[in-house]
Amino acid sequence: MSLFDAVNSPLPQDAETALLVGRVWCAEAEGPTPIAVIGSVVYDISRLAPTVSQLFELPDLAVQLRSFKGKKLGAAVEIFAAPDWQEPAAEQKPTFKLLTPIDLQCIKACGVTFAVSVMERVVEEHAAGDWQLAEKIRAQLKESFGDRLANVEPGSAKAAEIKQQLIAEGLWSQYLEVAIGPDAEVFTKAPTLSAMGWGDWIGIREDSAWNNPEPEMVLVCNSQARIIGAALGNDVNLRDFEGRSALLLGKGKDNNASASIGPFIRVFDGDFDLDSVRRAKVSLQLQGEDSFEFREESSMELMTRDAEDLVAQTCGRDHQYPDGFALYLGSLIAPTQDRGEPGKGFTHASGDVVTVASAQLGSLVNKVTWSAKAPPWQFGITALMSNLAKRGLLGQ
Repeated sequence: MSLFDAVNSPLPQDAETALLVGRVWCAEAEGPTPIAVIGSVVYDISRLAPTVSQLFELPDLAVQLRSFKGKKLGAAVEIFAAPDWQEPAAEQKPTFKLLTPIDLQCIKACGVTFAVSVMERVVEEHAAGDWQLAEKIRAQLKESFGDRLANVEPGSAKAAEIKQQLIAEGLWSQYLEVAIGPDAEVFTKAPTLSAMGWGDWIGIREDSAWNNPEPEMVLVCNSQARIIGAALGNDVNLRDFEGRSALLLGKGKDNNASASIGPFIRVFDGDFDLDSVRRAKVSLQLQGEDSFEFREESSMELMTRDAEDLVAQTCGRDHQYPDGFALYLGSLIAPTQDRGEPGKGFTHASGDVVTVASAQLGSLVNKVTWSAKAPPWQFGITALMSNLAKRGLLGQ
């Protein structure tokens, strides 16, 4: 089955055997509830752990999830209806709404981990954020770089040699440093609890004229940097902001509703592990209200850095995350197809429906709006702790 089939479904193609963890907003509890999806049936697991962060600290997690007798909420196909992108009236709000599957984890991201992202970041830098220059610079750089960066191990002696050659030719870039140098780019993408989930709006700034989705794999780790499972992500990016200056990375990356993760975290077990992530194919599908369409599929095997190395560079003696962290692994697809006038390339329009999909992780579907018009983020850490205390879930 093509990854482009059944794009609204959050479930993976092998949902009957997958072990999925997520979160739903429970109308009765007026707050979020951790869930497990086992055999396409949804269970409330809040009595096993009130947060996903705490859940991922448990030993033998896959065994505990499969043996825990949580409250059955219903069949996944009944609970997770296709998104309608309308804010329901108070009396019509659904009993359950699928949320992003992470909660207290820090949201981190890696950049420039695929050859395509290396080239596009250098294009942004040389264009200084001006989309009108992008296509000309892209052609020049392809001619200059050729295949020199192919199959180069970051931090190796060969990488150091290529660096000196490019410096001598005046082609070196800060993005090439993190692409083939010893240190990966790792940054904080968004505040804790701010990520959007399947069926949610995602936001771009209205004053951005050059931006794009970044379809990615996301690893979710516990406080000891042990990788518990994986999800899909969209690291929404403003190319013009970051292109003007790398010091604008915060404004280019962290805006209202600019981080999407979901639909579930697939927990590592006998059927799915880190090698499954390394071999995964990920697709991006974009449909605009102006009839614009974009489809592309790529492979995680094209990563220039290994996922375990990125996790090790994120968390260790110098960086600790007591509630765990989610780590975007970098974008493997960068849309450059013209949208509108020739040479303009791709940029988002309000109303775009973006689908990131992978056979073993399902489909993450979001719709684009302006960040200032996205549903306001009001349920933070204080609200979560108050809600859990009210429900008697703290101190377990």
